[in-house]
Amino acid sequence: MDVRLVYFAWVRERIGREAETITLPANVSTIGGLLNYLQNLGENYAYALEAEGVVRTAINHEHADSDATIQTGDEIAIFPPMTGG
Repeated sequence: MDVRLVYFAWVRERIGREAETITLPANVSTIGGLLNYLQNLGENYAYALEAEGVVRTAINHEHADSDATIQTGDEIAIFPPMTGG
């Protein structure tokens, strides 16, 4: 399954890229599974995603929890918590 990943703020800085399209293995079908998979892609991914529960995600511009299902063609944003007012 191919998905587009878009990274923001310090997640982007730590991974070293703004976006990418990746092919996920068949056993990765949720946001939680995706984040676990990414942590094993290399040092930069592990560093960006090391604090479980800190990064936030969205699927096709809708906030998504770790149990949200991923489908082929989804755009998944990964970003730090947002603050401000």
